[in-house]
Amino acid sequence: MAVGSTRRLLARGAQGLVVVALVATVVFVLIRLAPGDPFAATLDDPRLDPAVRARWRAAYGLDGSLATQYVRWLAALGRGDLGWSTSRSAPVAAVLAESVPWTLLLGGTSMVLAFAIGMPLGAWQARRRGSRGDRAVSVATIVGGALPDFWFALVLLLVFAVRLRLVPIGGAVDPLLPLDASPAARLADLLRHLALPLAASPLLLLGLVARLQRTALLDRLGADWVRTAHAKGVAPAHVFRRHAWRTALGPMVTLGGLAIPGILGAGVFVEHVFAWPGFGAVAAGAIAARDPHLVVGCAMVGTVLVVLGSALADVVGARLDPRLRDADAAERA
Repeated sequence: MAVGSTRRLLARGAQGLVVVALVATVVFVLIRLAPGDPFAATLDDPRLDPAVRARWRAAYGLDGSLATQYVRWLAALGRGDLGWSTSRSAPVAAVLAESVPWTLLLGGTSMVLAFAIGMPLGAWQARRRGSRGDRAVSVATIVGGALPDFWFALVLLLVFAVRLRLVPIGGAVDPLLPLDASPAARLADLLRHLALPLAASPLLLLGLVARLQRTALLDRLGADWVRTAHAKGVAPAHVFRRHAWRTALGPMVTLGGLAIPGILGAGVFVEHVFAWPGFGAVAAGAIAARDPHLVVGCAMVGTVLVVLGSALADVVGARLDPRLRDADAAERA
């Protein structure tokens, strides 16, 4: 068993590396085949000395053929160098290391809140299927999920930050916060800046979680083993918790695994509205500025999270659902 699990883990890791390499290569080629470059606005002046133009492109690794640039990029990647960001004037690794934690904080907290609220809400709907409360919650989650996130974020910003002035208008840290501020003061400042982005972010995912949990539970409640448990006189609450809800967690785990990479890109508009210094804003800015190395770095980070989220969903789902464990055992045999 241990050998088989190790082999599957190694195989999954190898597959993940291949996926990351393929995505990075495709993005690398596409961003360089697209017309223009990061210096189009300044270097395409006909009065500029061609030697100066050539030195600039050579300094940022944008000279030579596509194959030459790709080989040079691979060599730098082998040394752990993701390149230099032309739009941020900093190493790509440093830009990502600074922005990704902010997005993980906002997106991770949003995802936890969405599942913590959506799963009990979906379970409540399943136990009261067809009731007025069930229909009202279904309409509310559909409407909430259909609201444009940037519009909802702007409404929150105008009401709570501009008119009521209850929270800061943007950013993640008060620039006037003293350098010697206590940890409690820094935490309070962070929570004040996080309040509005956190209120706008989990809305869409919360509706998806609630609807998926309701559907999965309704499917399990009609299963043969649930009807058998009821026929044996098992308490309805026990049947619901042990026989229905536990086996209905598989789809939720899958959704959670898929939502992990989604937290990087789903908050682009929210981060932009609230000037949150996260990954989404960096990726959007890199594309707009035609920053090739930063665009490729963002694609690699997103792909790594997709691979990790998928692997995590498979592992946790197999532990929760006995049918998946049996399938894995049969596959190893």
